[in-house]
Amino acid sequence: MMSKPLARTVVLLCLVASLSACREEPLRVPSADEVASYYASTSRLSVEMRGNVAEITVVQDGQQLRRGGSLWARVGPYLYLFSAPTESVFTDFNGLAAVRVITTAPGGTEVARATLLRGPLNDLTWRRALNISGLARRDGTERLTLLEDLIRWGEDHTEYEYNPRYTSR
Repeated sequence: MMSKPLARTVVLLCLVASLSACREEPLRVPSADEVASYYASTSRLSVEMRGNVAEITVVQDGQQLRRGGSLWARVGPYLYLFSAPTESVFTDFNGLAAVRVITTAPGGTEVARATLLRGPLNDLTWRRALNISGLARRDGTERLTLLEDLIRWGEDHTEYEYNPRYTSR
């Protein structure tokens, strides 16, 4: 049997250990430049921080919108949201609440927007999202059903809006 002073010491040490284990990391929110660096391979985008939401604006290719119509207008935001850079920025900045992608036509008119909140995707669903998006990027021009799959995935996992001027065709 333990002596009372020793038992108190053990309890105190356990309490201190448990309190230090419960400390949460401070929330880190990225700057616009930090977010932009994750998407460095895309030159046609700009990034703004709106509080703890990264807002990425991408100019979509005018030919895609003319030739691909509604399908390309709707898929635009999801090609960027469901990507390795988005997954990494969520992982690296625990204070980032959401990533919003806005696609615009070359003249600046908004085509579509989608917001992915932190949390709905886990490791398994992120892998699925990256797979769907990767296939759409690689083979979507030849197999339009891949773009449709990505749109369905995006609509199931984001808050989105489409400009009817581009999507009602």
